[in-house]
Amino acid sequence: MTMFLFQLRNELWKLFGKKRTYIGFIMFLVAQNAILILLRFSHVPKQMARLLQMNGVMAGGNYISILTLGTMMVALIGLSLLPLYAALVGGDLVAKEAEDGSLRMILCRPISRLRLLMLKWLAGVLFAFTLVLSLGLFGLLFASFWFPWGGLFVWPPNFALFNATEGLHRYLFMSVFLLPKTVTIMTMGFMFSCCNMKPAAATILALSLMMISGILQQVPFFSDFQDWFISYHVDIWQSVLAARIPWWKVGQSLSILLGYNVTFLVIGTVMFHVRDIKS
Repeated sequence: MTMFLFQLRNELWKLFGKKRTYIGFIMFLVAQNAILILLRFSHVPKQMARLLQMNGVMAGGNYISILTLGTMMVALIGLSLLPLYAALVGGDLVAKEAEDGSLRMILCRPISRLRLLMLKWLAGVLFAFTLVLSLGLFGLLFASFWFPWGGLFVWPPNFALFNATEGLHRYLFMSVFLLPKTVTIMTMGFMFSCCNMKPAAATILALSLMMISGILQQVPFFSDFQDWFISYHVDIWQSVLAARIPWWKVGQSLSILLGYNVTFLVIGTVMFHVRDIKS
């Protein structure tokens, strides 16, 4: 176990020693501040107050708050930028070392390919956790510079109001359930990274599959097949913002995502074992 942790530390050192690893964190900072500045100095707060008044909440009811704007930012970035950086790191974990030639030297040492892959995948999971944690923390921190503390106002698809305590719980739930999405996309990129292809190709393939699934999910005629699309299950984090959380639906999607991750890992492991890297 001591040697395993030592090797995992080395994998994390290599992962966080690359400049491209920090692209996601930097873009989160830029995107969140840009969104907040636009929200603060635009007519959006007035439109939000008008929508609240139409639903019986007078004068905004202190719902145009840190939690509301933080949730809006995290949701926008979780739907757009987060999959990109998760796939980028997943597609880079194995393919980049194979491209650089360092993987051949690593496999000359007395370590199994399965152990090596598990170490790299765990490093990717820890990166995903760090990425999601930073997104949630940045959202609250930067929103606190421009907006007051208050309740949570959620829309669309459903209108929902929560007091400050419940709103904070929902915000934390949303951040927690973004982690399965990030890990799943990272694992998909990792699977392609185990194949004989460039890191960019592995990243593009993972993103392409997610985009195709998302496009098919939006087609009205395919509404009866939503459970078949991976994009439907990775976005289960949106369900925790509903007035009543459908826990059965959340549990079902988490179970399916677990199956996806195991499948991606098995396929990636098999593809990596049949590759001739040492020659």
